Amino acid sequence: MSILGLKKKQPKTFKVKVSTMDAEMEFSCEVKWKGKDLFDLVCRTIGLRETWFFGLRYTVKDTYAWLKPDKRVLDQEVPKDSPITFHFLAKFFPEKVEDELVQEITQHLFFLQVKKQILDEEIFCSPEASVLLASYAVQAKYGDYDPNFHKPGFLAQDELLPKRVLMQYQMTPDMWEEKITAWYAEHRNITRDEAEMEYLKIAQDLEMYGVSYFSITQNKRDTELLLGVDAQGLHIYSPNNKLSPNKSFPWSGIRNISYSEKEFTIKPLDKKKEVFKFYSSQLRVNKLILQLCIGNHDLFMRRRKVDSIEVQQMKAQAKEEKARKKVERQILAREKQMREEAERAKEEMERRLFQLQDEARMANEALLRSEETADLLAEKAQIAEEEAKLLAHKAAEAEQERQRLEVTALKTKEEKRLMEQKMREAEQLAVKLVEQSERRLKEADHLKQDLSEAKDAERRAKQKLLEITKTTYPLIAAYSSPPPPTGPESPEMAVDVGSSIRMDFKDSDMKRLSMEIERERLEYMEKSKHLQDQLKELKSEIESLKLEEQQQAGLYSLRSYAEPPYIPHSNRNSAYMAQMAFYEEV
Repeated sequence: MSILGLKKKQPKTFKVKVSTMDAEMEFSCEVKWKGKDLFDLVCRTIGLRETWFFGLRYTVKDTYAWLKPDKRVLDQEVPKDSPITFHFLAKFFPEKVEDELVQEITQHLFFLQVKKQILDEEIFCSPEASVLLASYAVQAKYGDYDPNFHKPGFLAQDELLPKRVLMQYQMTPDMWEEKITAWYAEHRNITRDEAEMEYLKIAQDLEMYGVSYFSITQNKRDTELLLGVDAQGLHIYSPNNKLSPNKSFPWSGIRNISYSEKEFTIKPLDKKKEVFKFYSSQLRVNKLILQLCIGNHDLFMRRRKVDSIEVQQMKAQAKEEKARKKVERQILAREKQMREEAERAKEEMERRLFQLQDEARMANEALLRSEETADLLAEKAQIAEEEAKLLAHKAAEAEQERQRLEVTALKTKEEKRLMEQKMREAEQLAVKLVEQSERRLKEADHLKQDLSEAKDAERRAKQKLLEITKTTYPLIAAYSSPPPPTGPESPEMAVDVGSSIRMDFKDSDMKRLSMEIERERLEYMEKSKHLQDQLKELKSEIESLKLEEQQQAGLYSLRSYAEPPYIPHSNRNSAYMAQMAFYEEV
């Protein structure tokens, strides 16, 4: 048996990987499948019915292309990898998202794609609009803002703003998050699909929304321009300005678009207007431009016609679905409210239970404390009763002591009276002694004066005697040996005898006077010593009396129930001290 001419068997299937904006899918496709077969399989898988907006895009060389529905997949310029990679993306954009996007899945895919284009800066967005769009994106992802759950930093891992906006201002991520959260907090009670729709309604007003740009030239040599294709028509831009077109051709004003190799021709509906021609160097890009022009024009014409039965059914179903979801949301909101109220009531009950438990615990503690306090009070009452008895006994003793002290005070008063009388007598005696002393001093002064006069007379007499002796000396020498006279004395002798007698008399008087002065001085010293002894005795008696008064005052302070009588002593003590000072001076 010959095996020559045996050929290698071709596979009947090939693998495909399709990436949507939020998922990746792999399919095993038959070799004979066309692009429409694969596209329908993807739409059925994700549940999409608004298929006219989308397409399968693949990368070829340095550009991209869309899978043609009426041509086999493997016959197109798709990558030869296994699996073949396609991206399921929006190929055409609606004019008004709120009127044309019916299904939630359609709206969600548009939201994700437009959001990515804004973050990748394929669509220019101002910083203010970027923050507002970011707040709706956060609402769509996290739901209603809850400060207890959404703590600062909860957006740290989310990409919400274009890098150009972040670099434009010197702001920290926390500051951007604070701005976004301020808008986010105002979107309360907005569902995910409503937040996504609000996002798209804002995004569709941006200048670069839904526009596909291509490099062209107005002639074959120079004048580089940009061609923009969108749902409104064709636009011509400068290379450095994609926001404001230099010239626009709305679909309603275009009669025909044609191209031959690299030349495109736009014929306006108004024949008076000039035909616009431009050139594109790549044939693959020219085919893509033509596809987008045809598709956008078809959708433009379709919007101005009555909706098909399929679209009407889809809108009716979507309306019913929205109504049903609205009712469900209302029921859910009501249940949520009831659950929150129940949780609040539960928390209130738990709080009340904890409060009652605390009150019961405190009441038990108070009861225990009151019992302990009652026992303590009973003990204190018993102690107080014993103390009262003791104090009563002490009060009786104090009363007896008070009576004894009153008697003692009376005795003390009598003693004081006697002492005062003695002091008065001592004062009188001191005054008398002072007077006698003064009188004696005067007498002593007189006696001294007399003594001085006597001494002067004696001195004069002695002088005179010497003079007489000198005058009588010769006579005495002449009669040196006469016998002593026996008869009566001569007058001279009489004079001498008389003088000696007077001198003797004066000496005896002086001696007697000196003895009397010395005797009186001794008597005065004895009396003074006696008076000082009396003063010392009086002072000691006063000190003992003061000590007794202090002891009595200490006994009065120990009395608890009987108020001690107040006896002022300061004035009396002051008088006693003044008298003592006077006596000491004397």
